[in-house]
Amino acid sequence: MKLGTLNGLRGKRLSLTLIIIFTTLLIWGWERTPHQDSFHPPHEQDLYPQVARIKYIHQLPSEEEDFPDVDTIGHRTNGSVAQVLSDNPVGSPTASKTTEVDEGFQAITVENNACNYAKGKWVSHERRPLYSGFGCKQWLSEPWACRLTQRKDFSYEKFRWQPESCDMPEFEGSKFLRRMQDKTIAFVGDSLGRQQFQSLMCMASGGEQRSDVEDVGLQYGFVTGPDAARPNGWAYRFPSTNTTILYYWSATLCDVEPLNVSDPATNYAMHLDRPTSFLSQNLHRFDVLILNTGHHWNRGKLKANRWEMYVNGAPNTDKKLAPMGSAKDFAVHSVVKWLDSQLPQHPRLKAFYRSISPRHFFNGEWNSGGTCDNTRPMAGGSVVSQDAAVDVAAVSAVNGTSVELLDITALSQLRDEGHISKYSINGAQGVQDCLHWCLPGIPDTWNEILAAQL
Repeated sequence: MKLGTLNGLRGKRLSLTLIIIFTTLLIWGWERTPHQDSFHPPHEQDLYPQVARIKYIHQLPSEEEDFPDVDTIGHRTNGSVAQVLSDNPVGSPTASKTTEVDEGFQAITVENNACNYAKGKWVSHERRPLYSGFGCKQWLSEPWACRLTQRKDFSYEKFRWQPESCDMPEFEGSKFLRRMQDKTIAFVGDSLGRQQFQSLMCMASGGEQRSDVEDVGLQYGFVTGPDAARPNGWAYRFPSTNTTILYYWSATLCDVEPLNVSDPATNYAMHLDRPTSFLSQNLHRFDVLILNTGHHWNRGKLKANRWEMYVNGAPNTDKKLAPMGSAKDFAVHSVVKWLDSQLPQHPRLKAFYRSISPRHFFNGEWNSGGTCDNTRPMAGGSVVSQDAAVDVAAVSAVNGTSVELLDITALSQLRDEGHISKYSINGAQGVQDCLHWCLPGIPDTWNEILAAQL
């Protein structure tokens, strides 16, 4: 009995010693890498989760400017949904509270329950799509109008997002325009922001040809440069309600300026701590602002655009900002913080930062045989059940500010069949576009949620 007791004591002491050693090693390891958090991720490729459920085959085109290079932030997964959840969920349901909502932004005090529009499920809906891919040629870029391509299956158009805890109002274009009477809605960001802009133009017009809608791009300085394939933005006004919807191209949301204005081959200072000058010059003209960025934050784009990262008006020397993921997070935080500081001067402005739109390249990258050939809707599931947002960096940026999160990442992750994929206007073979979405398609849901949050 004594021998057994002695052995038991020795065993307990040994276990306790091992626990102490293991705990010490964990603490030591954390202290060596204290910045590996949601603001400074440990690996650039782990920033943005994707969905991978099915293996596909290869072919075809991409006609847009946003394809990330091989070192892009974002990664492939094998057979599972990679999700990063926040400890501080944004948009989760809260208790009833008094708030001010708009009837066209006219303040009305009501009792309401906050709705987490990002939590819910995709459901089949007979009134989808909201507009015709054939009829909305006036606003859609041809490569994004999948009805004009060789694609034969359009089942991805037939679904509506249903939030779990509340009803999302049915979108109706003329009613939306009346709500936006005498208002300007501005999208500023990359080509995924441009897709959301084109989607809203189609939704507001019902996808019909509108000869009365005025092109007011020159009022915002939107012009096509001598070597540019397209203008730096688009702006249209619906005269019946004096509603303007515009988009400005700013891939990183940073202020970018030439280092030598007299040199056509000059490099450009990309100021991580300054918003694009378009925002500072035009913020007073906006009633709704939606910002986004994400897929241009990679070394390939930095080199191709001859961008040099600047902070405090000088070349960046902070090694913590050298990883592209950290630089992107720092820039988004800077822009959102600046925007939040401006909101008291613009009380009518409702500002949103849209979370990342997921990519779905399977079995390779965009330039190494990556594909998205699936046509079966929601092959990886149809439900988002978590309360917390997936894009932790976006959550971190808006927390503590009056800028709202437009959380579209998790619900879009489920829709890999909705990308442009291998289809094109002329049937040419090339790399697949598993970044941009067919229109009508998933960005329509982003705008339905935007309209509901307004």
